[in-house]
Amino acid sequence: MSRLRVGVLASGRGSNLEALVKAARDPMYPARVVVVCANRECPALEIAKKAGITRQLFALSKYPDREARDRAMAQLLQDHGVDLVVCAGYDAILEKPFTRRFRGRIINIHPSLLPEFAGTMDAVAMALEAGVTETGCTVHVVTDDVDAGPVLAQRRVEVRPDDTVESLRERIQAEEHVLLPVLVKRIAGEALPLSI
Repeated sequence: MSRLRVGVLASGRGSNLEALVKAARDPMYPARVVVVCANRECPALEIAKKAGITRQLFALSKYPDREARDRAMAQLLQDHGVDLVVCAGYDAILEKPFTRRFRGRIINIHPSLLPEFAGTMDAVAMALEAGVTETGCTVHVVTDDVDAGPVLAQRRVEVRPDDTVESLRERIQAEEHVLLPVLVKRIAGEALPLSI
């Protein structure tokens, strides 16, 4: 079985990366993470190391600008034969040379029911401040417009009266860890690029 080759971009704990790595332990799962890129030192790099996955840090300070950093990152992904790029807690906006090279082959997981609370890393706090009774997570195709690409799937999460940012984030992330591997599995059975 030919498995979809996935590159993961991360900036934080790497819990969604871990969910994908865990799913790929099943030999019948149709995808595997082959490389992890991070824009800062973070636990996701350690998860990749422990799983024996190639990893590389792309600190902005090592490049003349964001575009140069993103070109280098795109080249590494291409060198590893990546079919699909997954932004899993990646906190930087990708530059056009990157999004165009992987057009229709980049997905992002966002902690809200897009289009609500798009374009921010504080979507969970914003949901609480807005007093909504429901939020969740969304996987969407990445385009040049931040958090505006076609929605592929969502999972809903009730906002409880006693929720804090931490408690709500924890429940949203639990849903992300279910949604992302299921969606990557679905994409593995489709023709790429995804239509956008």
